Amino acid sequence: MAADEPAYTRLLSSEATSKIGRLEFLARTAIEGAVTGRHQSPYKGSSVEFAEHRQYVPGDDVRDLDWNAYAKQDRFYIKQYVDETNLRATIVVDASGSMKYVGEHAAEMDGRKLSKFEYASYLAACMTWLFMRQQDAVGLVTFDTEVRDYIPARTRATQLRQILEALVRTEPGGETGVADVLHDVAERIHRRGMVVIISDLFGDPEQVVNALHHFRYRNHQVTVLHVMADEEICFPFNKFTDFIDLEPSSRSLQIDPKTVRAQYLDRIREFVEQIETGCGQMKADYVPLNTNESFDTSLANYLARR
Repeated sequence: MAADEPAYTRLLSSEATSKIGRLEFLARTAIEGAVTGRHQSPYKGSSVEFAEHRQYVPGDDVRDLDWNAYAKQDRFYIKQYVDETNLRATIVVDASGSMKYVGEHAAEMDGRKLSKFEYASYLAACMTWLFMRQQDAVGLVTFDTEVRDYIPARTRATQLRQILEALVRTEPGGETGVADVLHDVAERIHRRGMVVIISDLFGDPEQVVNALHHFRYRNHQVTVLHVMADEEICFPFNKFTDFIDLEPSSRSLQIDPKTVRAQYLDRIREFVEQIETGCGQMKADYVPLNTNESFDTSLANYLARR
């Protein structure tokens, strides 16, 4: 990054945008938008994709009459089409203390290893850029035990900069309140759309899944980018180690990893399985991400599969 460039520009590298530049993020089910776009709307309109017939009533535009149907059934029918709309996406980024963790073999940017929060910020920046390139509305939520920043989804030209600036000025800290915050966010987003959650999801998995169901109850599509460090997944420690709570208590505990490894791995495996199963039940995308892997490659692979 050049010395005279704003700090937020570091979140969008040309290498990252080139990897996802030819990919799209399309809604899988009907969503509500504000202008004509590329995603299916729940409302009938006048696009090129036929939806269904309905019987003619006085006042309907005669140009929509299906004369082939009239010839077969001697009744007037109107052709209805599926309208297309732009997507309204909200990206929800976890900024709690646990997201400060930097893995020993974490991916690097500008010569330094990325914390989980920085990794999440790069993902959020790329997703924002992608949605804006598609002319979709996009907004941002950052949180710990409560919502910190809330930028409603918009398509205006300054939206990308506003979101990137919010990510750059955010310092992770505070305890985790994933479930409560997700319930709060679900109540704030009134029009059905896409919700992308980027978090380590540390909390009671049953409560987290219940909060994710809140979005589905309100007819949102949900994508969960589950960001964890390799050490959290594999627990590779072999000798007495000081483990420090990254959330406000800052408590330190020295333990022999060998005595707890099996129990820890069982619990983390159960935790991940509960989240993944819950996402599968509500047909939400669950994307496990390891900070050891390049964020742009991981994101491009997900978008290509999707």
